[in-house]
Amino acid sequence: MDDTALVIWDPALVGYDFGEGHPMNPLRLALTAKLAEGLGVLEHVRIEAPSLPDGSDAFLETVHSREYLDAVRAASQNPASADENFGIGTEDDPAFAGMHDVSALIAAGTLQAVQAVHSGEARHAVNFTGGLHHAMPDKASGFCIYNDAAVGIQWLLDQGVERVAYVDIDVHHGDGVEKVFWNDPRVLTISIHESGTVLFPGTGFARDIGGPDAEGSAVNISLPPGTGDSDWLRALHAVVHPVVTAFKPQFMVTQHGCDSHYSDPLAHMVLTVDAQKMAHRSLHELAHDVCDGRWVALGGGGYELVDVVPRSWTHLTAIAADRPISLETETPDEWRAHVEEITGRSAPSRMGDGVAEKDDVWFQSWASGMHPESTVDQAVMATREAVFPLHGLDVWFD
Repeated sequence: MDDTALVIWDPALVGYDFGEGHPMNPLRLALTAKLAEGLGVLEHVRIEAPSLPDGSDAFLETVHSREYLDAVRAASQNPASADENFGIGTEDDPAFAGMHDVSALIAAGTLQAVQAVHSGEARHAVNFTGGLHHAMPDKASGFCIYNDAAVGIQWLLDQGVERVAYVDIDVHHGDGVEKVFWNDPRVLTISIHESGTVLFPGTGFARDIGGPDAEGSAVNISLPPGTGDSDWLRALHAVVHPVVTAFKPQFMVTQHGCDSHYSDPLAHMVLTVDAQKMAHRSLHELAHDVCDGRWVALGGGGYELVDVVPRSWTHLTAIAADRPISLETETPDEWRAHVEEITGRSAPSRMGDGVAEKDDVWFQSWASGMHPESTVDQAVMATREAVFPLHGLDVWFD
């Protein structure tokens, strides 16, 4: 196996652009690539531009209906003709010229990443332009046109992989990926997110555990607004690690939306980049523990374009490259000057938010016992009660 990490990137991917004023500003992607380059991270990875397999977009039909693909293609050629019955041409998912082509390239990038790790051509792979987890088989949703994560996972299943774990740490529920594999016991989907009672898409509760043939294959940790670093990390480790370990996946795909940050404009969690980096590192370590490091990491949400997304996903890329960056590392002068020139804003001077000690954010392990008065612990216990027995795990103890 080649120990080099693969990064999917091409400046053409900033063409995934819903237009001025839309939260999904592709500047976040360009600034991530520039920061990773400025810190030397990209010197230690193999970079590939995505390309359609066999020059065709037929691979999308493994997840999406032909009618939906035809509707996206039509809207891509003539945005004014977009059919809102397919979720396109809406406020969340405006149609734009070339929408199909660039969306297909993003999905192709995730497929390339999965194929490279599956074949042993790369130990890990990152596509921070991907992670478009809300897209449904027959409908766009939540800024997502094609569900690249589901496409990659389905390819693995088609190759005979028997167990794939998908872990989603975006602040929004990973509803599209869960929907595709709802009744497939070969895929474990875990989503840790802000409660759907207050946040889009309004789904992903503890009792949502998968279809009749796959009970326990969907795991949802629905956390209250205002959850911070220590509680969030406690919840992550109290559910994700034991369930994934029990499932014994042969491959891990993870989605690293960083919209859980306290400054993100679309949600109500209060995490720092420091905690997000810890989560990236923890999932990397988990992949080595359970599936010999066969790991593909994707981007996702994240709408604080300057202060959060570039730092969080540069940390993710560096971790995948086995070149982690200290939170105390200063961001490059050239990068900060570039940010100010194109945005008029001052960029963060360091790679962390200043809360971690020696790159670790403290949290209390679940092994210390549940705190009944804690709304976070109540949410964690609801999830453990719903799914742990189905995996042969003890609800109370690790």
